[in-house]
Amino acid sequence: MKSVKFFIMMFFAASMFMVSCGDEEDKGTCSDGIQNQDETAVDCGGVCTACLEGAQGTWKSSPVAPILATFADSIIAEFKTNSTYTVDQWKSGAKVVLTGTYTQTKSGTGNIYNITLNQTSPTSLTAQGIFEVSSDNKSMKYEVAQITPAIPGVTPPTATAGFGSTSNGAFGQNNVQNYVRK
Repeated sequence: MKSVKFFIMMFFAASMFMVSCGDEEDKGTCSDGIQNQDETAVDCGGVCTACLEGAQGTWKSSPVAPILATFADSIIAEFKTNSTYTVDQWKSGAKVVLTGTYTQTKSGTGNIYNITLNQTSPTSLTAQGIFEVSSDNKSMKYEVAQITPAIPGVTPPTATAGFGSTSNGAFGQNNVQNYVRK
């Protein structure tokens, strides 16, 4: 009889544990692929980390766009939520770090954003261009051109003209950088 009582108590305890776990799972997590809890988008905002907007996050490109190949073999770019950026680029093992601030705005053309970069180190310059993050948020197409100090004949790409529009298309796709989220 003792073993029957023990079995019933163990069964009751296991049932409570299972119900308790089921309730816990219903609350959601920050990695369940569902907008729940008090998230402002899927698995971000509210109790989760801030949602990334546009280019925000860390991106890797290797190989780099053909026009950049004389400067870099691979690039890791981090666009921070405080509107600063850091770009680590390597050429034959030597690393150069570029830093500055950026602004990004939706262009009104598809999912393309406009971006302006104000680099402060290692040299001061301003570049403008466009980017588009894929719908699955795992890759980004990115094209910018230096505007200050001006480079004769170089104009930035525009969202309406699309990717490959640096200098009115003179460079074709050679200035289009492809990134994957790191």
